Amino acid sequence: MMRTWISTLLVLALAACGDDDDAVGELDAGPPDAGPTLIALPDERAPCALRDPLRRPLFGDLHVHTARSFDAAAYDVRTGPRDAYDFARGLPIGLPPYDAEGRPMRTLQLARPLDFAAITDHSEFLGEIAICTDPSSPGFTSRTCETWREGRGRGGHYGELTASLAFAPPRRPSVCGTDPTLCASELGDVWQEMNDAAEDAYDRSDACSFTTFVAYEWTGSAGGDNIHRNVLFRTRSVPRLPVSYVEAWTPERLWDALEAGCLEQSTPEGTAPCDVLAIPHNGNLGAGSMFVPVRDDGTPYDRADAERRARLEPLMELYQHKGSSECLDTRGDPLGSEDELCRFEELHPSVCRGLPDDPEACVESCSEGGGIGFLGGCVSGGDFARGALRTGLIERARVGANPFEVGFVGSTDTHQSLAGGVDESSFRGHLGDSEDEASEQLDVDPGVLIRGLTVSPGGLAVVWAEENSRDSIFAALRRRETYATSGTRIVVRAFAGAQIPDDACASAELARIGYERGVPMGGDVDTSAGTPRIVIAAQRDPMGAPLERIQLVIGTLEADGTTRERVIDVAGSEITEGPDATTCAPPAGGSDQLCAVHTLSELDASRPAFVYARVLEVPTCRWSHYVCAESGVDCATIDADDPRAVCCGDRARHVIRERAWTSPVWWTPR
Repeated sequence: MMRTWISTLLVLALAACGDDDDAVGELDAGPPDAGPTLIALPDERAPCALRDPLRRPLFGDLHVHTARSFDAAAYDVRTGPRDAYDFARGLPIGLPPYDAEGRPMRTLQLARPLDFAAITDHSEFLGEIAICTDPSSPGFTSRTCETWREGRGRGGHYGELTASLAFAPPRRPSVCGTDPTLCASELGDVWQEMNDAAEDAYDRSDACSFTTFVAYEWTGSAGGDNIHRNVLFRTRSVPRLPVSYVEAWTPERLWDALEAGCLEQSTPEGTAPCDVLAIPHNGNLGAGSMFVPVRDDGTPYDRADAERRARLEPLMELYQHKGSSECLDTRGDPLGSEDELCRFEELHPSVCRGLPDDPEACVESCSEGGGIGFLGGCVSGGDFARGALRTGLIERARVGANPFEVGFVGSTDTHQSLAGGVDESSFRGHLGDSEDEASEQLDVDPGVLIRGLTVSPGGLAVVWAEENSRDSIFAALRRRETYATSGTRIVVRAFAGAQIPDDACASAELARIGYERGVPMGGDVDTSAGTPRIVIAAQRDPMGAPLERIQLVIGTLEADGTTRERVIDVAGSEITEGPDATTCAPPAGGSDQLCAVHTLSELDASRPAFVYARVLEVPTCRWSHYVCAESGVDCATIDADDPRAVCCGDRARHVIRERAWTSPVWWTPR
């Protein structure tokens, strides 16, 4: 399947270079000049009745696709931004497939609404997909639209749109022909719909029950490398049109556009300023391209470059439906790890071929030309959070600034409007009618990278904010006082500093002590005050499982210029027993709360370092267990070729240890 998909894409790419007047290579003109580049609007709201100066945790999803995205629409997803926001707020939603009258045949509803969300439909082809799904549009019968409808998303095949994203620079597909105003008009209409949906769902009353953000996804995909970014705006004042990979085909060009089109734009009195940040996501498919400190012209970053990237991209998405991007468990990568817990919800079970449990016999997938990128690119430890953090330490020593001083968030990357739909027991897939049956959800075909047994319901972004408002949440994102979860609603706090007391865990004033005597997660520790301590306090999800343990991950720059990492348990202990195979009751043991104070004697006063916490739950049933149970598989009679046969195999693959990851704190000698 993988090689077939690659061959299809290469054929489409070659077709784009042909002489056919209707080929993909024929460019539609870009959007015409239509006045101001910025939509400037007021963004005032009533003061929130609930405001806590010591901050409280808010749970959200910053990565959500609807039918406005070219890939989601290909799977017969028909719900739009308003539906996604309604779902996030606790209302039911209809899911594909649909009956002859267009009624959804499945529904889903959150047990717990979210506090905030952002719809991040792909900025690429927003106008084109509106045309390709409207039979009355003049562009509906274009070859591009026909190939997109014929592809129907099978194996990642989206017709000529697929080839359009394979170029660097990419080529705009020919949909509007000699009338470029058609595409520009449709793009403006869909962008306005996204803005209006965010505005209508934002609770501006003093109840402050739900917050939205205007956002989109920039889908950087040169050569199939996944270097996507979610672009998030703080206020209603946003660019007139979103920037896509077609106009800005490198991260550097994206940052140029965000600065010129937002941050450097002045707004009239009475309107809100334009403010923005970008969040790299899904680094585990970056194929070595996600966190590379090199400019477009091939020169290494200097200090200004590093500071610019850190300012525009203060976060990364550590967990989503394509699995974990925390760390890569491999011995052959200088930025890999020897941490078995890195093997958590990997998109593929192992980067080894042959004997993955024997390090000496491990043959890296890259050496065979297979890889696990969208086009078979190599998986690299540097694309994962821990590798990026370690690279950042090296860059800090080299140029005096750290371009990868990133905090962590999780989200779903759902492609059927299910903002916050992370419950393992009710997971209904991410890709519409391609996952509406158990056999499709349990498929283990390695060529399908975005659905099947290896995917996850996704995670959540958690912020510590004074109130549930755009300003407060955006400020938390910018200062990195955030953490990621694999979908659980664990509450975790972390503070670090030399003045953190040994008995901090016993204090009812932990937050006040933490802010007064240290820095929270995402902060920079004062190195002049002596050896710091870190306190981590975690409370279980009241609808989840008990906590198993708290671990610290410590990364340091060594005297020889290399980096080193350590993982240590600081509270609780490992529980090896799994959940009950019939009832899914969690194993005995675990805790409702865990807390630890650790003196960071591992840090050298003269060399930079980072520290973050990983909080684990006891083992519980994975979504695939529930799908297996619902499908009524008879292991005595099922055919071995039936995808549901995985229900009868190794039970361990149907067990999960949910977790949370705090944003790091940094130790930066001046």
